[in-house]
Amino acid sequence: MTSQSAATLRSRYVEQAASDLEENRRRQQELAEKITVLKQEEALLADILNLAERYEGFADASRLPEQLQDEAPVTKAKRPAAGATSRRTAPVKTASAGTSAKAGAKGKSRQPLLGDLLADLLSKYDEPRLAKELRDELLEKHPDRNPTPQVVRNTLESLVAKGRIQRRKQQRSVMYTLVKRDAAAGSD
Repeated sequence: MTSQSAATLRSRYVEQAASDLEENRRRQQELAEKITVLKQEEALLADILNLAERYEGFADASRLPEQLQDEAPVTKAKRPAAGATSRRTAPVKTASAGTSAKAGAKGKSRQPLLGDLLADLLSKYDEPRLAKELRDELLEKHPDRNPTPQVVRNTLESLVAKGRIQRRKQQRSVMYTLVKRDAAAGSD
């Protein structure tokens, strides 16, 4: 190999290395920008999730007077297949479902609200109760009512938000107690 061919080869390597370094720097800059955008999206989604969890209990039957108490709850949409983009959407209530609920409410005598029934059950106990225990007792005392466990939990959480009951977490269990009226009035 001659010194000229070695110099040519060396200059090619230097050019290639410089080009690779420049491409590497450009790619690092792109990835840093994508990471920043992803962190912002993560923070936004975490905020949305926190808000959804905080206000999930407001969709209970006691907040919707036109909905029949024994009407089946709106089910959540199925999750998309693997690889598909996921987006949470609110359940859609059709006009015919809303009008039939109102028509049915006029024909029937008004049942007590689920929140009132659960608060009444809690008033009989001094110790905290699990949502499952309250649902079981509700089904026993009111066989005409059949709320799902999720509806019972949502209703209990809405009562917590209204300050009518208190929530206590013990390990993985959530227990509820009724707020005593005289205690609540004294703390104001």
